[in-house]
Amino acid sequence: MFLGNEEKVYILDKTEGNAAQIDGHPAWGSVWDINSHQATTMSVLTNTFCASGMHLPNGSYCTFGGNGAISVGEDFCSGPPSSTDYDDVYGDYDGTKSIRILNPCTSSDDFSSPECQWFDNPAVLSMQKQRWYSAAEALADGTVVLIGGFRNGGYINRNMPNVDPTYEGGEEYGGAEPTYEFYPSRGPATVMQFMTTTSGLNSYAHTYLMPSGKMLVQANLSTILWDYTENVETPLPDMPNGVARVYPASGAVAMLPLTPANNYTPTVLFCGGSDMPADYYGNYSWPFYNTWTYPSSKDCQRLTAEPADGSSPTYEQDDDMLEGRTMGQFITLPDGSMLVVNGGTNGTAGFSNRTLYTSSLDQMPFYQSLASGPVGTPALYYPNAPKGSRWSNAGMSTSNIARLYHSSAMLLPDASVLIAGSNPSLDVSLDAPFPTTYTAEIFYPPYFASSVRPQPSGVPKNLTYGGNYFDITVSSTSYTGMGANEAAANTTVVLSRGGFTTHAMNMGQRHLQLNNTYTVNSDGSYVLHVAQVPPNPNLLTPGPALLFVVVNGIPSNGTMLIVGSGNVETQPTAAVSELPAIVTSTSGGSTNNNNGASSSKTGIIAGAVIGAVVVIGILGALISIRRARRRRNPNNPPPAMYKMGSVGGVGAGAASTKGFTRIADSSSFLPLTQGNQSTAWNESTASLHAPSPYRDGFESR
Repeated sequence: MFLGNEEKVYILDKTEGNAAQIDGHPAWGSVWDINSHQATTMSVLTNTFCASGMHLPNGSYCTFGGNGAISVGEDFCSGPPSSTDYDDVYGDYDGTKSIRILNPCTSSDDFSSPECQWFDNPAVLSMQKQRWYSAAEALADGTVVLIGGFRNGGYINRNMPNVDPTYEGGEEYGGAEPTYEFYPSRGPATVMQFMTTTSGLNSYAHTYLMPSGKMLVQANLSTILWDYTENVETPLPDMPNGVARVYPASGAVAMLPLTPANNYTPTVLFCGGSDMPADYYGNYSWPFYNTWTYPSSKDCQRLTAEPADGSSPTYEQDDDMLEGRTMGQFITLPDGSMLVVNGGTNGTAGFSNRTLYTSSLDQMPFYQSLASGPVGTPALYYPNAPKGSRWSNAGMSTSNIARLYHSSAMLLPDASVLIAGSNPSLDVSLDAPFPTTYTAEIFYPPYFASSVRPQPSGVPKNLTYGGNYFDITVSSTSYTGMGANEAAANTTVVLSRGGFTTHAMNMGQRHLQLNNTYTVNSDGSYVLHVAQVPPNPNLLTPGPALLFVVVNGIPSNGTMLIVGSGNVETQPTAAVSELPAIVTSTSGGSTNNNNGASSSKTGIIAGAVIGAVVVIGILGALISIRRARRRRNPNNPPPAMYKMGSVGGVGAGAASTKGFTRIADSSSFLPLTQGNQSTAWNESTASLHAPSPYRDGFESR
């Protein structure tokens, strides 16, 4: 799932038996209109199950890899043109090498045109290697590096005993893909030693580009700084306390906001996951433990991989989460706080028909789910609060919708958060204890209690790396309860990139505050003098972002813009311009008691459906968007968006559920019994500057 522009959210499912049809087979792609709450199915040819994804410099998005062509119940298919390339029941092609490109379109565009549809043709554009659960990270010039992954599928990426930690069965037919490659291509795929070091627990490795241009990479319990140009790894300390954060332990991981106050020094926060012993994870086929009985971790660690003072990097113990979570997900909000949603108190991500100790599906207490105890209560983490007081769920109610494996969340332009998904089953299973979920929710953070929202004018559509500052005007009706001087002094301008969200992680998510000064006018308005993005594209790689103006913790609606040149190239940089001095007003100290006339359009819509459920469609299923009253008093708790029912798990006081009707029942697939090689694909040598099925010039959109 990703935000394409200010109007559209794009959603990809795995190939499965969805009721929605397109071209005579189940649909697994759609676009949702934020304003109308209407969804339209989209044609996607290849299986996107467990793909990775990333933005491109021009605002387009790519997804990479996925699973082989599958049929009912997740069985690998048998159909033309070969037994692993296509399924004639679900109509899906093998997606393990696919590169899919999408140009986000607006409501004024013709969505039936090829320019608004997914380009998905592996015969024209594909990766060199098969990748399922690979990592993706954008680089300073807009290139995307793709790291590791499975070649087909399984629970974790290893055999037991683990005699070949590099390929897991030989270079030609093994189940693991230990290489990295680039899109657009920079040459042949190359083995990365880190994938061998972290064998087993190295799927969806956590990757963060650092200011130096090196990359922080974390998987299993290992951490490195990686020079991807020379393929040189510098070991960093291991993850403390034996807590794994990558899939299937699936901790909540995000970079803290980059601000002038911290000199744009990246610190990454790792929370939750599992300290389950390594042997318990088992192998490709299933775990060697009844995972749903194992408590999730609440441990949190911070890591500054490139300290500004030149000291050696070290993990720093942070405040524990309020409860243990696996599959929790961080969403960085415009006010700099970090929301965590979804997940379970026990177990891991993934699904299976059995474990080492539970030998048949009818004995599995939660059908194919390997997690239990869904956590429906969101929590907020405040990075700058004193230790011991960084977490809070005060005023938060609880959702009755279990959000476990395959759940996602995404920041929307109005600064609310869309929460969707969950399907810990091989195929669609509507009656499972934790069913396939087509219901979405919108969570409104505490700042929606404000009666007014900032309404800035003059926000640009393009930003550069360094160069001349720009001005944004904030009207006198954009704040209340304070004077203009105080409002201006408590205003920040931030860039927020939600990234490509899947499996409780947001690939490419970043939050960067721009430096600014201000001039306060006598009429209560003020002008923000805002610096361009710091002249280091490693801090925020070229591509789309939302710009928010935040007044005393209350964000405006976000404006989508493009950072950088819009091309894959060495980004032009310029010196940082000197900002004008701060100018206050002698009449700016009087309190502005605004009556709310400048409330945002989104707020008016929310107020019009107080207590109602708005039903929309995604992938042809009914999705209820739960909205809540925006309170006038900013000290009141946030809207009660989450009502948790009796769904629970081991350790959460809930019994298991059996006796339901399942749509699909098949044995777990064993990737090593499938052919992992394919000769029907071309290596990716495409250039974003060459004629292609998608546009590269942002100005032409």
